[in-house]
Amino acid sequence: MAITNALSAYRETRIKTASQGQLVIMLYDEAVKHLDRGLELLGTDASGKKDPGKIEKISKSILKTQEIITELMVSLDFEQGGDIAKNLFSLYTWFNRELLEANVKQDVRRITIIRNMVNELRGAWAEIIAKTSAEMVNRPVSGVNIAG
Repeated sequence: MAITNALSAYRETRIKTASQGQLVIMLYDEAVKHLDRGLELLGTDASGKKDPGKIEKISKSILKTQEIITELMVSLDFEQGGDIAKNLFSLYTWFNRELLEANVKQDVRRITIIRNMVNELRGAWAEIIAKTSAEMVNRPVSGVNIAG
C-alpha cells in the first residue's frame, strides 16, 4: 500500500513538474506502451489460435491509445503551430480511424503500423526538445547590469 502511494505521488509530481514538451513525450510513451500491450495480447497461443477471452483487454488498450491521441489532438496550437499543427491533426485523425478499424478487426498489421509511427513521432519530439533545451543552456544570459 505504501509503495503504491509513493509511486502514485512520484508520477503525479513528475507530471506536474514536466515541461510541455516532456508531457508530449510522456503521452507518446503511454500510447506506445498501450499499443505494445494490445499487440502482446493479440498474439496467438501455442496452437496458433487467438484467445477470444482477451478481446476486452485488447480493446481497452487500443481505446486508451485513442484517448491519448485525442489528447494530443486537442493540445495542438494552430496559431503558433501553423502547417505543422494542421498536419499533425490530420495524422492524429488518421491514427484514430485506423485504430478504430484495427480494434474492430483485431488487425495486428494496422496496430503495428500505428505503433511504429507513434514511436517515430516520439523520437522526433525527443530530438526537438533536446535541441531546444541545449540551445537554452548555451544561450548567453542577458539581463540588467546592476554593477553600473
